[in-house]
Amino acid sequence: MFKITEEEIKEKVKEIARRIEEDFKGEKVLFIGILKGSFKFLADLVREIKDVDIEIDFFGVSSYGKSTETTGVLRITKDLNADILGKNVVIVEDIVDTGYTLKYIYDLVKRKGAKEVKICVLLDKEARREVEIKVDYIGFKVPDKFLVGYGLDYAEKYRNLPYIRELTEGEI
Repeated sequence: MFKITEEEIKEKVKEIARRIEEDFKGEKVLFIGILKGSFKFLADLVREIKDVDIEIDFFGVSSYGKSTETTGVLRITKDLNADILGKNVVIVEDIVDTGYTLKYIYDLVKRKGAKEVKICVLLDKEARREVEIKVDYIGFKVPDKFLVGYGLDYAEKYRNLPYIRELTEGEI
């Protein structure tokens, strides 16, 4: 069974935070977390960033419902509150698989006039990619398995796990 431990996640979050600090040292950055899955990753990530002036906002979309397969249809559940015109933006997502959600959000943020837009994901499920999308910060490359924990859910369950693991057939 595939698993990423709590300790491995903590180390990777620190590593990504250092890279973001290097890229944006002395600048202001708006972090946009994609709800709901990214909330734990975003919280831990910004706690590790010391040398960047940050703002936080959230964008909510859903494409899974209560299934283990994406429906392919994005449903917006929360729009941004922040004005992003002329700002540096880091979009923070728990996982990228097909790429449709991140491509949609990236294009939306660019259209709203962001100065620079970077994408940060904890998990990259590259085998499922259907859309070309550049990810600037990647935590872990993961196999084509349905994963839960550390913010990732199945039908709103398992988000509270401090680690990431594969969902077993008996849990579906």
